Amino acid sequence: MWNRQRYQGFQALAVVTIIGLLLAGCGPRGPLGPQQMGPPEVSVVTIKTERLVLTTELPGRTAAYRLAEIRPQVNGLILKRAFTEGSDVKAGDLLYQIDPAPYQAAYDQAKASVAMAEANLPAFRSREERFKELVASRAVGQQDYDDALAALRQAEAQLAVSKAAMESTKINLSYTPIKAPISGRIGRSSVTEGALVTAYQPVPLTSIQQLDPIYVDVPQSTTELLLLRQRLEDGRLTDDGANQNKVELIQEDGTSYPLEGTLEFRDITVDPTTGSVILRIVVPNPEGALLPGMFVRAVLKEGVNEQAILVPQPGVSRNQKGDPFALVVDAAGTVEQRMLTLDRAIGNKWLVSSGLAVGDRVIVEGLQRVRPGASVKVLSPGAEPTGQPEADETSQPPAKAN
Repeated sequence: MWNRQRYQGFQALAVVTIIGLLLAGCGPRGPLGPQQMGPPEVSVVTIKTERLVLTTELPGRTAAYRLAEIRPQVNGLILKRAFTEGSDVKAGDLLYQIDPAPYQAAYDQAKASVAMAEANLPAFRSREERFKELVASRAVGQQDYDDALAALRQAEAQLAVSKAAMESTKINLSYTPIKAPISGRIGRSSVTEGALVTAYQPVPLTSIQQLDPIYVDVPQSTTELLLLRQRLEDGRLTDDGANQNKVELIQEDGTSYPLEGTLEFRDITVDPTTGSVILRIVVPNPEGALLPGMFVRAVLKEGVNEQAILVPQPGVSRNQKGDPFALVVDAAGTVEQRMLTLDRAIGNKWLVSSGLAVGDRVIVEGLQRVRPGASVKVLSPGAEPTGQPEADETSQPPAKAN
């Protein structure tokens, strides 16, 4: 009996406790309870125009400014090589020496032939002059004079032939020392002393390349070329004046080359296999850091956009079709969607061709919490999102002392 009464007492106490908790929950909420959520907070950037120099980055390869392939111009035996492979040579330096003995002998023979012709010429000239006087007084016949005149002209022609032969042998003799036609860096030699070479052989003995300055050949598609020309004609881009042809180079390791190059010309012939033209850039190379055949990237200046609109990349989204758009806050604080036309990425921003105007406020933070047509609260620049409204500090319960 006593246990039954005790159980009923516990049951009554539990009911009272539950009722008290329910009544406490239905009462007025304190200042620390949940409150009404305000409009989503977003951060925006206000669109403004700026002057922007547009560039394009294209791959290219270096090429020697001048290239001379050294070939012999006469046949002969190589007596010596007078250069060190890989060294710098100057125009006129001796590279190879071909055995000059046979060409010296031919020159001496031709020189003797000239001397013989010159020695015979006075006799033929005197005979012609004498017969000319005699034919006037009819002491000799006209035929005798004609024979003397013909002999004189033959002697003069023989002298001219001998002189030409002597000049030819002299030229061949001058080809026996093979000299550098240009200044530059010489490559490896394909022959050594004792090698027999032939005139104008297909395989060069060596080659010389001028490396300062050096060329950079960059292919550019005709599509990009026509688009650039259209932008310049429409006025969307303007010429950058003296700096228009300045080119920056980026080396294979990603570092920037310290010296600027100059765009020399655009080729007028389109490669039918690639649909591109070659741009030739001249780059100073005093230290020889750039070698022929190296891969580089050239940063070319297209022109200047005086009214460029740049938007941070977080402020541009894409729909299911991949079309770019931005969310803009109007003067009433309502979100509006704008479809965009993007030109290219400039660093961490997008260059916008159309879709935005000066003064538009583009949302860059808080995009996940807003939709077109919703009302938002725009944070001032540099402000941190507050999230929930702050509680009244005066209604906070006093902190317990330790």
